[in-house]
Amino acid sequence: MKELIKRACNLLCIKSLVTLTLTYVFARLALTGGISPAEFVAIFIVVINFYFENQRKKKENTESTENKEV
Repeated sequence: MKELIKRACNLLCIKSLVTLTLTYVFARLALTGGISPAEFVAIFIVVINFYFENQRKKKENTESTENKEV
């Protein structure tokens, strides 16, 4: 249960809110014809890749710091 609460709190961080908002906006634009589906996919991939790449780097930095302390 604590893990679920922790994940919910992490979803509320600013990066997650920006990612979710961008996803919503571009999905809405794609559905209403504001942008083509191909443009939506390209934008979505860039945003999601950026988000996960930052998460991976953050985790690597944390792990390398912990290994140096040992």
